[in-house]
Amino acid sequence: MEVKIGVQYAPRELVIESSQSPAEVEKSVTEAIANEGTLSLVDEKGRRVIIPVSKLAYVEIAEATRGTVGFSAR
Repeated sequence: MEVKIGVQYAPRELVIESSQSPAEVEKSVTEAIANEGTLSLVDEKGRRVIIPVSKLAYVEIAEATRGTVGFSAR
């Protein structure tokens, strides 16, 4: 699953490939905003991204799209 995070005053968004479900990511974001703390997410390689909630601009949660390779006949 792909998570895009907009951070205030950052020219580019953060893109994280996560193995968490959309519901789990949404719960993490909602809890972080409610507690006014930090948002912490782990990507598929085990790297942790921590963002202060005060700097969040937006969070977009989407299923990862897999590109097709080669030719196909329909």
